[in-house]
Amino acid sequence: MKLILEKINKNFEKKVIFNEASYTFEKGKIYGLLGRNGSGKTTLFNCISRNMMVDSGTILLEKSGEKEQDYEDTDIGFVYTAPHLPAFMTAYEFVKFFIDINRKRIANEKTPTEYLLSVGIEEEDHHRLLKDFSHGMQNKVQMLVSLMVESPVLLLDEPLTSFDVVAAHEMKEMIIKAKNKSVVIFSTHILQLAQDLCDEVVLLHHNKLIGVDPARIHDKDFEEEVIQILSDKDVEPVQEEEV
Repeated sequence: MKLILEKINKNFEKKVIFNEASYTFEKGKIYGLLGRNGSGKTTLFNCISRNMMVDSGTILLEKSGEKEQDYEDTDIGFVYTAPHLPAFMTAYEFVKFFIDINRKRIANEKTPTEYLLSVGIEEEDHHRLLKDFSHGMQNKVQMLVSLMVESPVLLLDEPLTSFDVVAAHEMKEMIIKAKNKSVVIFSTHILQLAQDLCDEVVLLHHNKLIGVDPARIHDKDFEEEVIQILSDKDVEPVQEEEV
């Protein structure tokens, strides 16, 4: 399975976000998406998830060798930086509701209680309103339901910023398992996190998607090189992916 971006373009009035940007993301890998503030990481995720349309170019999902431009919205799982949850429901009610409407898409048969416990939400909190959860607990619930359905593409927009050390470790383990079923793209500002978690690093720079040689991710000078590329307008891309 592949997510294929072919020469996509996106402008906001006079600001260019993507200019003929192309890249191919494959199942079985976690991709770390890095870029400076305002480079368009969240915009890219919104275009892939069809919350926003590109001005031109195509975004394709390849399944079993067949390329689909009109893929289903349910093919894309999107974990937002700020949790999008129904504040009027309890955690248990929301997970149960999610199971009921996605029963055909959920492989593992577990109860809402079992799912919530699996991400470290204690039983005493299961019947609390989601609006009363901390930001980190809300993010756990959001991450949980996104991983439950094993969408072909999983987009994670800065998902670990609100977790404590233990919770972040638990979420990392879940994300690593998810790559067996999904194309996983993980946006972050933290280079060390990308190095620890990701199989490949992709830079969003000069309105292009630039792939970095995976063999160099753990080199001692990798961080310095990436910082130089993202901060110096005159530095040439290390490698641009051809579709």
